[in-house]
Amino acid sequence: MFKNLITRIVGSDSDKALARLAPMVEKCARLEPELQALSDQALRAKTAEFKQRFAAGESLDELMADAFAVVREASRRINGMRHYDVQLVGGALLHQGKIAEMRTGEGKTLVATAPLYLNALTSKGVHLVTQNDYLAKRDAQWMGRVYSFLGLRTAVIQSSGNGRVDDSTYEFDTEYQSRDDRYLYLRPISRTEAYACDITYGTSSEFGFDYLRDNMNQDLAECAQRVDADGLPVLNFAIIDEVDNLLIDEARTPLIISGPADEPSKLYSQFAQLVRKLEPSKKNDFKEPDGDFLVEARNRNVTLTEQGINRIEKMLGIDNLYAAAHADMTPYLDNALRAYVIYERDRDYVIENGEIVIVDEFTGRLMYGRRFSEGLHQAIEAKEGVKVQRESFTYATITIQNFFRMYDKLSGMTGTAMTERSNIRPARKNSSRKKKRSPMAHRSPSSSIRRASAATIAVWTTPTSFTKTLTPSSTPSSTRS
Repeated sequence: MFKNLITRIVGSDSDKALARLAPMVEKCARLEPELQALSDQALRAKTAEFKQRFAAGESLDELMADAFAVVREASRRINGMRHYDVQLVGGALLHQGKIAEMRTGEGKTLVATAPLYLNALTSKGVHLVTQNDYLAKRDAQWMGRVYSFLGLRTAVIQSSGNGRVDDSTYEFDTEYQSRDDRYLYLRPISRTEAYACDITYGTSSEFGFDYLRDNMNQDLAECAQRVDADGLPVLNFAIIDEVDNLLIDEARTPLIISGPADEPSKLYSQFAQLVRKLEPSKKNDFKEPDGDFLVEARNRNVTLTEQGINRIEKMLGIDNLYAAAHADMTPYLDNALRAYVIYERDRDYVIENGEIVIVDEFTGRLMYGRRFSEGLHQAIEAKEGVKVQRESFTYATITIQNFFRMYDKLSGMTGTAMTERSNIRPARKNSSRKKKRSPMAHRSPSSSIRRASAATIAVWTTPTSFTKTLTPSSTPSSTRS
């Protein structure tokens, strides 16, 4: 109550931030008549002028009003869309590394153009992170016209089902005529060329996986993303659309690159049959269980009771399941139990052409070519009686949150910023400031593994609920051949 009273008297942090930006908006308004009188060529030349001023020592904050005014005029001429004053304020907040609350329909795509243009003047590259490939391509085609008019290069990176990322990477080029209208003005380029552009659109998974792939390269010259002279990745500035979803819901989602390992063990099929004979605890009471196992629905985990352990030992004909001699059995048992109890057919996965296909928890789409890691996928295959595929080996991994923390400056847009601010702040801790990063020269110790992994790039954006389970074998991944 006392806090609310103080807020009403002196204003909230948001009110103060908005008040500090009023002079910038007023300057943009004063510059508008002057910029409208310029020719297209003269307006385009402003980009080179800003870059010279930045190189001469002016900061981006000092250039902000001039740059924003130029973007507003360019957008008005090219797309017929003029930034409202409040949209310029939103752009300024994004430039400052803050999160702007904007609901659907309030022009987030247009708002992002101003801070993207401003930060692109550093020639270090800027990234716009969207929720899916469609939005990345749409926004790059839509706003790429503005950037191109102002002399900046725009690229878009898309996911590729065949594992060849260069087959799904494009640069916006008004002179390029595509045979497919869906790719209007999108000229195919390499992934390295895409990151060399001033502005790059893409999804979080594509940016993250490119980082992992670069860390597996032996030569810095083979890296797709920008690196500095010391071999450090250049992650300058990123704007995340629907930032709450990415930094809260999928914050601990692991991005995994993996490849095939050993042949599947016969224990998958054996335990798939044994767990069918177990009975669940009717009350699911952890203090007084009355069955063979207990279910933790929230964590997607299953725990054997003493009664269940005794039954498994009796079925296997052993005295102690957890003795050192039988330690290799427990991961197979855990996965078989979770596959049987937690994962349901036609909800978590489907069977198609004799294979288990994962269903994305967030979108409901089928994730072809992607597999749960650490033996869980094989356990589901054994449960359903389809061919058990080879296990996978993890070559590189990073969580969504840890990847985006490496950016020098990070901002975002969402419709629920104030509602989720208590959760977003911890997720963004240590971002928007310079940090020491691991050199790109850090590689896997085995060159043979590096060569093998290049042909078996694995990616699976794991739903948060999967990553919170307690057993190591519960983390899903996926493999693309």
